[in-house]
Amino acid sequence: MILLGLRLSLSGGREAAARLALIVVGVAVGVAVLLATLSLFNAFQATGDRLCWECTRGTAPSGWALDATNDGALWNRHEDYYAGQTIKRLDAAALGSRAPVIPGLSRMPGPGQYYASPALARLLDSAPREQLADRFPGTRAGLIGQAALSGPDDLAIVVGLTLQQVAAMPGAQQVDMVATEPAVDGNADVYQFGFVVAAIGLIVPLLVLVGTATRLAAARREMRLAAIRLVGATSRQVNVLAAVDAALGALLGALAGLALFQVVRPALAGVRITEFRFFPELIAPQPWQYAAVLVCVPVVAACAALWSLRRVRISPLGAARKVTPPPPRAWRLIPLLAGLGLFAGPVYRNGKEPDALLAGAGLALIMGGLVLAGPWLTMRAARQAARLTRSAATLLAAQRMAADPKAAFRAVSGLVLAVFIGTAIAGIVPAVLSGQQAVAGGALNHVLRAQFARPGVTGLSQQVQADLLARLRGYPGVEVLPIYAKTDSATIPLPADGSPPATTVVECASLARFPVLGRCPASAQAVAGAFYRVVNVDNPLTIDKILPLAGPASQSVSTTTGLDLESILISTADTAAVERIRTLLAEHTADAPMTFAEVAQVRATLYTRGENIALAMVALTLLVGGCSLVVAVGGGLVERRQPFTLLRLAGTPTRTLAGVVLLESALPLVLAAVLAAGAGFGVAEPLIDQLAMKGASLAMPGPVYFATVGGGLAASLLVILMGLPLLRRMTAPDNARFE
Repeated sequence: MILLGLRLSLSGGREAAARLALIVVGVAVGVAVLLATLSLFNAFQATGDRLCWECTRGTAPSGWALDATNDGALWNRHEDYYAGQTIKRLDAAALGSRAPVIPGLSRMPGPGQYYASPALARLLDSAPREQLADRFPGTRAGLIGQAALSGPDDLAIVVGLTLQQVAAMPGAQQVDMVATEPAVDGNADVYQFGFVVAAIGLIVPLLVLVGTATRLAAARREMRLAAIRLVGATSRQVNVLAAVDAALGALLGALAGLALFQVVRPALAGVRITEFRFFPELIAPQPWQYAAVLVCVPVVAACAALWSLRRVRISPLGAARKVTPPPPRAWRLIPLLAGLGLFAGPVYRNGKEPDALLAGAGLALIMGGLVLAGPWLTMRAARQAARLTRSAATLLAAQRMAADPKAAFRAVSGLVLAVFIGTAIAGIVPAVLSGQQAVAGGALNHVLRAQFARPGVTGLSQQVQADLLARLRGYPGVEVLPIYAKTDSATIPLPADGSPPATTVVECASLARFPVLGRCPASAQAVAGAFYRVVNVDNPLTIDKILPLAGPASQSVSTTTGLDLESILISTADTAAVERIRTLLAEHTADAPMTFAEVAQVRATLYTRGENIALAMVALTLLVGGCSLVVAVGGGLVERRQPFTLLRLAGTPTRTLAGVVLLESALPLVLAAVLAAGAGFGVAEPLIDQLAMKGASLAMPGPVYFATVGGGLAASLLVILMGLPLLRRMTAPDNARFE
């Protein structure tokens, strides 16, 4: 029976060959997409599991630590910033001959030398020296190897200094050995959740694709297998024939998918899921994943084929005794409406934080409700189209979809979850990003902030601050707001309203250049306030809640003379000046000064990456869903060759038959996308209202979203149109011969 099944599949004429080719192509695309997703996840895991030299912790250096007879080294690891990119910097000085060495280097740099990552080396060569290279003293001794980097775009530098130079830096530590454990990434759970959602979003349409492909021409195959049963074949033998037929096409498709994946694999090296691209050699499935795909895909195909032939197994005449399935009922809308209702009300009740349990239940109801409601909405849309249309093509397509809406919606059911999740995220992220950029009306976006105070040091001394302020004010178009440490702040009690004490002082003349921060009382020369809060804030969305910092009731101060410079705000719209000022401030600050827009961008990076993962999932799912549609259209043409040929013999124009096929494919596809997108916006809008961001509301998704969804839908319809010429050849009157 196995040999007979192979013969029927490979030698069954042009119809069998066309069906086998469609199965192979559909499964190949699905397998290639699945392997690409697994490869990116493997690269993400391998990158996260690398040895984290950045996680090395030491002890505070003391006087004896500077003894060169000791082992170990003095390290000061911190971050620098340039043109929106974070630079990992390590200043190191060896204490003895056995100083620890980070992965990727054969030895640590000596004083006056540094090692840079390849990406940073290119940046140093291209950027103006006064904007970047002047921050790193010495000459380049070589490049940092791959073992120390997170990806080819990682910006890292190891600078060799003297013991006295490193010991004088805030945060310096004595290190005896390099950390050997993987990094603990606080964002890893977010990425893993994104990959899990992507996997779920892909598995559903992939199963639909495999099931659709293996059920091609199911009605014709049922009739043939029923005839085989009538001549004496048992139910088990028919099962073997069907399983061999389906598994063969799926196995060939899986092998073709492996080959297709090898072709597209180099392009995956350009995909940026996290902050960095992955190293190309890490982007590959594991051997067991290859084996699982080769085994599971044919098994799923065989099971789908056996399920489609359940009537034949019951009775040889079951294939001829077809009845119209019962229409779906309106109760299918209840889960979807209930889920949207939870998000519109109870999830955010009383204006508090979202209720996690209700939010999870609401999402589950919405996702399940989308799949359940799809057939009912398809039926209602088809019936409405049948009543309103005067076109024969629309009438034929609408009547067919109304008769079996479940089958019409099945090919696109896998799309709704991906489009729903992608739309919800694409609606939330732009609103959050615009809210972060709009804090203080956007007046602080070009303001650079720098902190000079550190444990044991209140700020810069009088001589240092005078020279620094003079140099800063020498830049054209630069406004400066010095923030001084109030010497008697320890004796100031907390205000009655619980707000922070006024531990910093600013001059009124300088504050007038930053009116968004507040204003001084009349005739005041200087004013005390909690101005340090603006410098220390790490979430731009909180700035609107603490402004203004000064007003008519603020405490006046006679002078700022003799006070240490605690921090500073610098306003300039010249990006080149920002980098030169950042280089100037590097010797006075522990961390790189950043503008408020850059602070917002750093926080927004994680949201943007999550959005990119969601949109990538939508794109891949639309690709798989489009293949499902193409396979379904091809299978429908093969299956309905006889009735379409008879309609053409009866005088029906070919364009009418082509319109029937196009409408049967386009209506469920567009309906599924609109339904899922509407549900996504229904989830995003209450969440944005809950955030209560000034200047932020439900925003339309960005062009990437519309390019992804619109492009995917257009590509699917284009492929369907390309398959319509096959209809003319299949229904030619000269070939009107049937079994």
